[in-house]
Amino acid sequence: MMFTVWVTGADHGVGFELVRGLLHKGYRVIAGRYDKRGKSLSELVTAYGERLILVDLDVGSDESVKAAVQAVQEQACETVDLLINNAAILGDIQSGVSDELDFSDMLQVYNVNALGALRMTNALHEMIRNSAQKLIINISSEAGSIGQCSRDRWFAYGMSKAALNMQSKQVFNSLKSDGVRMLVIHPGWVQTYMRGGLDAEAALTPAQSADGILQLIRERLLNPSSAVAEQRLEFVDVEGNSWPW
Repeated sequence: MMFTVWVTGADHGVGFELVRGLLHKGYRVIAGRYDKRGKSLSELVTAYGERLILVDLDVGSDESVKAAVQAVQEQACETVDLLINNAAILGDIQSGVSDELDFSDMLQVYNVNALGALRMTNALHEMIRNSAQKLIINISSEAGSIGQCSRDRWFAYGMSKAALNMQSKQVFNSLKSDGVRMLVIHPGWVQTYMRGGLDAEAALTPAQSADGILQLIRERLLNPSSAVAEQRLEFVDVEGNSWPW
C-alpha cells in the first residue's frame, strides 16, 4: 500500500527536503506551496510524476486551506496517512519589551505558526481518521519550550510555537480515541533563509534535519513499543531527545 503524506511549507528548506525524502522512499506526497515562482518542486514533479501533487497553500488563510483540500479531493485522494505541519514564519526577533513592538506582525506570525497547523488538521481530520496510519507531525521549535526558555526577545515566534505545542496536546486529546497518533518535533538549528539571508552558522542543513524527522517518523510508524504507538504525546528533537514543554 502506498501511503499519502501532506507537507505544508514545502517550497524550500526543511519542507522541500521532507518532500524529496518522502518521494525517494516511495510515498505519495501532497506538497503545499506558498510561492509558485520556485522551480524546485516542479522539477520533482518531472522526476516523480503522479506521486507528487502540488497545491497552492497559504496556511494563514481559511479560504486557501479549504481550496487546497478540495483540489486534492478532486484528484481522487480520499485519505491522508500523515500530515506534516511544517509551514512557519519567523517575524521580528530583535525587539525587546522596552522597544516599539509590531503587534500586527506578531498576530500574523501567530496566525501562520499556531493557527495554520490547526486549520490544516481541522480541514483534514476526516481524511486522516480514515487513513491506514493516522499520524500528525507538528514541527515546533525549542523556542516554544517554556521550560527551556532563556530568550528575552523573539516574542512572536516563541509565543506562537508555545501555542502550537498546547494546540498539539488539545488536538491529541480530541483525536487519540480514534487512533490518531501525534508527534511534536523540534527540527534543530537549521541553515534556512527565515532571517532573510542564509543562516550559515546553523548546525544542520535542511536535508540533515529532514532526514532526522523522517527517521523519527519511521520509528513511530513501525515500532509498536514507541510512545506514539502507546498513545502518548512527545515533544522531541530530530535525535529523539525529549524536550520540556
